[in-house]
Amino acid sequence: MYSNKKLARLAGLLYLVVIATGLFAEVFVREALNVPGNALATARHIQSSEMLYRWGFVADLINLISGLPVILVFYILFTPVHKSLTLLAMFFVLVSNAIIALNLLNQLAPLFLLGNEHYLGAFNQNQLAALSKNALNMQEQGYAIALVFFGCYCIIIGWLIFRCSFLPRILGILYALAGIAYLVNSFTGFLSHGFANPLFPYILVPAFIGELSVALWLLVMGVKDSERRGVTAK
Repeated sequence: MYSNKKLARLAGLLYLVVIATGLFAEVFVREALNVPGNALATARHIQSSEMLYRWGFVADLINLISGLPVILVFYILFTPVHKSLTLLAMFFVLVSNAIIALNLLNQLAPLFLLGNEHYLGAFNQNQLAALSKNALNMQEQGYAIALVFFGCYCIIIGWLIFRCSFLPRILGILYALAGIAYLVNSFTGFLSHGFANPLFPYILVPAFIGELSVALWLLVMGVKDSERRGVTAK
């Protein structure tokens, strides 16, 4: 059996993997290859950088897989703080993960649409590019929906961190702010014309700081078992 400190450090390491793979897939693949408002140019970027695009998909899969043990460790750590709220947080994050996993099909769609299968000859190049771009737009909005649930999860976990005695309260505040940032990002996108959110890079700065702070603290400092045992479940 691993001690809670070792579990926390393992969670911190895996959380860094989640952050790194998420940034790679979003910033260095999707954002880099996407040309806003130009379906044909986006399609050409994907075709000319197909292996990079495929690595982005693999990174998203690694992101999902690495995140599951982190969720389990959070459940173990925070159940003694407040059992009902911890369970509620787990429901939110599992729904988020399910949406992201299903949404990966939209991310794969351009590889099929821009491939070399004979049946694709029924469409011209512009039509295939438009369908591919639409799939990417669906992927983006599906991800935004998932972040609504993940944002709620972050807010609850942030509150649990703030209430516990084995992690600094400032981490709870930062993690809750990360959740609020995700909610603001998603809902401003939903309410914007064409779902475009010009504030996207700025809104997600608090999210990045909050998640990275918790991941680094868990990896470097872990948690104190003696303090955790002193908390009573509710």
